[in-house]
Amino acid sequence: MTAPSLLSPAVRNYPWGSRTAIPALLRQRPDGEPQAELWFGAHRAAPSLLPDRPGSPDLAAAITADPARELGETSLAAHGPELPFLLKLLAAERALSVQVHPTRRQAQNGHDREEAAGVPLDAPHRAFKDRNHKPELLCALEPFEALCGFREPARTAELLDALAVPELRRWSAVLRSRPAREALSRTLRAALCARERLVHAVSAALPRLTASPGPWSNAGAAYTTVAEDYPGDPGILAALLLNHVRLDAGEALYLGAGVPHAYLRGTGVEIMANSDNVLRCGLTDKHVDIAQLAEIVDCVPMGPAIMRPTPTGLAGESQICSPTEEFVLSRLETGTETVSVTDPGPQVLLCLVGQVRLTPGPPLCRGAAAFVPAGSPCEVTGAGAVLYRARVPLCAAP
Repeated sequence: MTAPSLLSPAVRNYPWGSRTAIPALLRQRPDGEPQAELWFGAHRAAPSLLPDRPGSPDLAAAITADPARELGETSLAAHGPELPFLLKLLAAERALSVQVHPTRRQAQNGHDREEAAGVPLDAPHRAFKDRNHKPELLCALEPFEALCGFREPARTAELLDALAVPELRRWSAVLRSRPAREALSRTLRAALCARERLVHAVSAALPRLTASPGPWSNAGAAYTTVAEDYPGDPGILAALLLNHVRLDAGEALYLGAGVPHAYLRGTGVEIMANSDNVLRCGLTDKHVDIAQLAEIVDCVPMGPAIMRPTPTGLAGESQICSPTEEFVLSRLETGTETVSVTDPGPQVLLCLVGQVRLTPGPPLCRGAAAFVPAGSPCEVTGAGAVLYRARVPLCAAP
């Protein structure tokens, strides 16, 4: 049976990332590049390395070589020969694109359609790069801001009225008079097709909304930062339709299929199903396919799915439950006692506070992670540390 192995993350330098947050968290010197994400997993685009295994293979290659040993029979039967989740450390200094993810069936149909049409996987207009859905969960490490889910149409009409931009009056009328799904669909399409003149008029009105007393000052401040991040982008107007969300440290946001969302500011631990399927609704220089988007986005008003961790049967562990088959995320605060984290399925352990020793396995200091193959005995020792533990929920811990 293979012992736990160090996992060397892949660094993703996206323009929206912070130049200081991840280095500060890991107590490293900034290199001047925007470190947006650290990937701990076997995603085909950037699999993590296993530096203490012979030949330093990456995790994807190790799983391909012996999927039953690395993943276990239960996960292999449920999800096939790949790690079903990707764990990330995320640091946003600018807003990410407003985006939405497909259901599994939509992903399968879309992928097969594009394959049949001969659309290259790396084509800018390719929407479905695999046949999987992409539910996500983000757990805030500090106060974190995001946009998530459509606001009730009548409330959004009140926001548009408060902006006092004459061209938005027709949108307000639609939002008040039409059924919710139709109203949101029509207004989203109008936003993404809006002329630059209207985008600039709304952007100019946002600081006034922020400065005025009333219910929209906090949301107005968030939309103002979006407008400053992406001047002239019609995604600014699409963002106005979404709930503004503030997470406290330890709170989490779940994002299911069809829910439009955008992260704005903050650092967090993110976990998602292993997929690349993203359709963008703006705040990006990448391709926006409005017709394809209309098929995927769920134009139903809903409040953000904010989750709080609940204790498990393991000493010091609290778990964030999510309705997915691919992953579960928990936070483990270590005490003076040794804790067993042996599990029938594959795991990733990420240390963000203090230092622990895995037995068997390597020590983990702040920012270090380990991959624990399915069924591998693993005990954690070291008081005062905080670990984030990603695993497959079908392979529940005993």
